[in-house]
Formats: sequence, structure tokens, C-alpha cells
Amino acid sequence: MLSWLRRFPHDVLHRKDNGGAGRRAASSTTWRNKNNNSFTARIIRCASSAARRRFDDDDDDRQLPSSPPPPGPPPAEEEEDDDDDDYSRSKDRNNKVGVVSARAFSFRELAEAAGNFRQEHLIGEGGFGRVYKARIKEQQEQVVVAVKQLDRNGPQGNGEFVVEVLMLSMLHHPNLVSLLGYCAEGEQRLLVYEYMALGSLEDHLLLISNHPLLPWRTRMRIACGAGRGLEYLHERGVIFRDLKPSNILLDDHHNPRLSDFGLARLLPPSNSSSSSNSSSSSTGSSRVMGTYGYCAPEYLRTGKLSAKSDVYSFGVLLLELITGRRALDASRPDGEQSLVGWAAPMFGDPTRIHELVDPRLVMAMQGPPAPELKQAVGLAAMCLQEHHALRPVMTDVVFALDFLSTDRP
Repeated sequence: MLSWLRRFPHDVLHRKDNGGAGRRAASSTTWRNKNNNSFTARIIRCASSAARRRFDDDDDDRQLPSSPPPPGPPPAEEEEDDDDDDYSRSKDRNNKVGVVSARAFSFRELAEAAGNFRQEHLIGEGGFGRVYKARIKEQQEQVVVAVKQLDRNGPQGNGEFVVEVLMLSMLHHPNLVSLLGYCAEGEQRLLVYEYMALGSLEDHLLLISNHPLLPWRTRMRIACGAGRGLEYLHERGVIFRDLKPSNILLDDHHNPRLSDFGLARLLPPSNSSSSSNSSSSSTGSSRVMGTYGYCAPEYLRTGKLSAKSDVYSFGVLLLELITGRRALDASRPDGEQSLVGWAAPMFGDPTRIHELVDPRLVMAMQGPPAPELKQAVGLAAMCLQEHHALRPVMTDVVFALDFLSTDRP
């Protein structure tokens, strides 16, 4: 079981040493939601069409989308259009009714709100670009927000930008970050999110020099909240595809919200409306995008994506919360560089399961009770099954985490 992981870290490290960027380029997707002609379905097809245009076009000088006008009054009801391939007509119709609910900002507005992007306003930085703390005027009040300025030479391209704006305009849940606005002026691409006071889970779990230790119960609450966010996405036919601690933001009460939807994809239509059946559907792709260490083995081998790919990534995340280790850590000795490869032999060994607990929790006398540790590790092991059909659906994962995240008397 999971024997491929013993070889995986060496392969990944070899690629990293040769200048790998941690993500691969994506190819076009060919799935389409043809069985649903509802208004929302047409918008989803609009998003997927935008992504296909980005991935099919290798020309860096392609035309970029502009900010849409403010939403106008709803038009009169019109007959459904059966032409699924008419991207332009869908886009015009969508803009008329204000499906892109986020506010369109000018670059000047956001630059002024973020103090002209000076260093003292910087709150985060990654391969996508930089994030700044800013204040915008919303209904006569000053609201604190986070402004993500995408790097024009970074891995998140125009297609991912369009997908993120459209996805977050359609999807609303307490465990998904809220998109308040965006800017698509000239070559500038900026996204405006609600401000999350505690930053990312990575800051607190893996870079804790300036943060207090996360208690066990808080870790399970974060896992449960992230699981609820994934459950919501899967019920609506969306695969998140890039679950990791840096893409989980925390508010001032440690409530998690999934962020960075640029790699999100849609499941193909299913003959059944049940979430369990839709979770087994998959999309075909010749190449892989995501973050090494979190990608499911079948996705790495075949490029086929399904909701169970997210379940595997969630298993890696849950293991990180249990152990306090990174999914991939080149600074560790051979055999420990891949978290899953190191932990897998202990999953079924009751005499060694305690070795998985974050040593910082043990030193602080905050380790989990043995029954809870066994349940958490067992749940992670189920999510990390090598064969995707053996992994649970997120509804069952959340049900199990509800118990682990509840305070005990």
C-alpha cells in the first residue's frame, strides 16, 4: 500500500533541483455541462470556455478581458439558448444580469487604497504575486480588505484570473473566501478579498516563529471547516485542485476559508444527482497542475482529475495538521522527505501511531487523547488510499471530523 511514495520524493526533488516551478502547465479540458441549461450552468460553461481559451492559446499577446460595466437592471425573461459553444453570447447575457457580483475597480482606486503598494502594506507574497492590506470605501464606510496583485510573469495567468472571478461570483459559503472585487485594466490583474486577520494556515502550522502553537482541537476545527468548504464545492461539481495550507486563510477566530480558485475545475455531468456518484466522475487532461506533495497518484500518472483527487489532498493536509510537518521537506533525512511516505508505515501499527503527533504538542503537554489520535490518523489513511475508489467522499469525512472538532467536557 502506497509503495509508490517511497520513490516519489526522490523524483520530485530531482525535478526541483533542475528548476521545477512546483506546477506544470495545463492542457485544454474537453468536458462540458450539456445536461443542464439553467442560467447558472451557462455561466459555468462561460468560465470553462474562458479557461479553455487560455490553455489552448500559447500566444502571450492574446487579448485580455476588460472589467465589465456595473450590473444593470435585470432584463426581461428570454428563451433558453441551446447553443453551448456560443461563449460570446453567454458572456454578454451573463454581464447583463450581473452574474459577476464582484465590484470592478480601477487600478488607480486600488493603488490608492493599498498605499501605492508600499512595503509597509505588504502582508503576503508567493509565486502568484503579492498581497497588500488596503482600505476601500463600501457604503460610506472604510472596509479593510486584502488586495492580491498578480505577477504578470508568474504562474497564475489570465485564464486562471477569469476562472477565479467567475467561480467566486457563483460560489458562496462560510468556508470559502469572499471576493469583493477585481481589476482587469490594461495588463493589471488584481483581486480584492475580505481581509483575514490571521493570514494563512501555513503561517501558523509550518512557520510558527511569530505565532503561538495551534492546539489540537483548533487543528481539528480547521480541518473540519476546510472539509466543509470542499464538500460544498463537490456538491456543485467543482474540483478545487490546489488544497494546501497556504490556500487556507484564517479569520480572527481561526475559522478557515479556502482561497485561490485559479486552478478550480468543473466535474463533467453525471447521470445521477447524488454527490457520491458525481464524485466518481473525472475530467481528462494530458498534463498536471497543482502542488507536488498534494497531488493524488492517479492524477500524477494519468492526468485524470476527479473529486477524489481533492480527497487525497485533504488527507495530506490532515496529516500535516496531525504531525506539524510539511508535505515535502528536502531538509529532512532520506525516507522522511515525503510526509505520506514517512507516515504510511505507521498507519496500521498501534505501537507507533504516537510518533505521528506534532512533537511541539507533546512538549507543551497538549497532545491529543489516544482514541482521537487513532481516529484522526485512520481518517487521513482512508483519504490517502492509493486507489481513488477506496477513498471516502467529503460528506463522510466532514461527518467524522465533526466529532473530533467538538469540545469535550
